[in-house]
Amino acid sequence: MSRISVRGFAVASATAVTTVGAVVGVASGSTQHPSNEPEAMAGDATLLADIPAGQQAQVQVSSLAQQASAQADAADFAAKKSAEEAARKAAAQTAVAKQKAAEEKERAEKEKKEAASRSATRDASSFATQSSYTIAQVQAIARQMVPSDQFQCFSNIVSHESGWNYHAVNAGSGAYGLFQALPGSKMSSAGADWQTNPATQIKWGLSYMNGRYHSPCEAWSFWQANSWY
Repeated sequence: MSRISVRGFAVASATAVTTVGAVVGVASGSTQHPSNEPEAMAGDATLLADIPAGQQAQVQVSSLAQQASAQADAADFAAKKSAEEAARKAAAQTAVAKQKAAEEKERAEKEKKEAASRSATRDASSFATQSSYTIAQVQAIARQMVPSDQFQCFSNIVSHESGWNYHAVNAGSGAYGLFQALPGSKMSSAGADWQTNPATQIKWGLSYMNGRYHSPCEAWSFWQANSWY
């Protein structure tokens, strides 16, 4: 007796087709019924063998078509879920890329602005040396050397460290000058006249703040939190 698979059930020449279209396998010539099959089914069942050959094929084709349709639906659902996940990941990547691009643009604009500000400042060597300087003169030199958007922060530090006295000396530590450099001789990297020329000290102090804290304002933020820089 031959068998074919229709939606998971074995169909043979003595298969019963119920009134609702389900196909139930029944062993040909069997004298026993499965212990779990309701007896009521036998009363309203039609044997596949009793159905004309053409209709048997239609029943089998219909069952296979239903199985294929179910598989197609499952495949379509899986494809949609995969497409949704891919779209979600793509959207997340796009958002990250946009944020990164915005940050890069902001950084570039900031650097451009800082570069333009620095280009407008004067170097220490451009100031004629004097035998002495008033506080106002020292501050005027600083305004021409320090970027305008950083001057207030720069001034705050100098005011707290030395009160704009370029000859200021800490009696305890020996720290010297506008920025209370310790030792004061480290300012010689900006010029040999570091003891007497406030422009040289300003050049050194600005370089120190930019090198260690990236800017006078960031140096001032650190000073406010620690009372030193």
